[in-house]
Amino acid sequence: MIFFTSDTHFFHGNIIRYCNRPFDSIDAMNEGMIQRWNNRVGPEDTVYHLGDVVINRRALKTLARLNGDKVLIKGNHDIFRLEEYTPHFRDIRGYHVMNGMILSHIPLHPESLGRFGVNIHGHLHANRVMRYKTIKGGVMPNIPLELEIDVRYHCVCVEQTPDFAPILFEDVIKRIEAEGGVVGFRNGNGPTM
Repeated sequence: MIFFTSDTHFFHGNIIRYCNRPFDSIDAMNEGMIQRWNNRVGPEDTVYHLGDVVINRRALKTLARLNGDKVLIKGNHDIFRLEEYTPHFRDIRGYHVMNGMILSHIPLHPESLGRFGVNIHGHLHANRVMRYKTIKGGVMPNIPLELEIDVRYHCVCVEQTPDFAPILFEDVIKRIEAEGGVVGFRNGNGPTM
């Protein structure tokens, strides 16, 4: 099976307060998320971690306790030398294309989406990429515009997945389609992988 997750921030005490995570301490967060990860992910499953995996070097040892064949899409907090991550990840990338979708840590600029149906990303924690609603007949002056979720983006940060654990690929697809997003390349532009 294939799973996605992002922004675990192992050993980051302030993330509990910043993101209103339901844990009383760093240890409770780390142990709770490790247990939830391993209850969901088996040793032979693949997990794409979309960045910000740990907050400091001492947390790197935590990664050895996580089930699965792991691929890291580096995030803005993944600042250590590559060889410090390689014992724990099969591959380390800046982005990854999968089934016509592009995986990244930070959401891509809309101009960069091009042929991709959706950008699966992290970085935003409990937030989503928003856009102004399209109003038929154009925009009228002096009328405030409403925001809506931009269905070209789907966030898989732990704050947006069940139990702060990796989410199954098929469940991400169901969520994207339920919101009206497009799975696969736009205009048939590219192979599926």
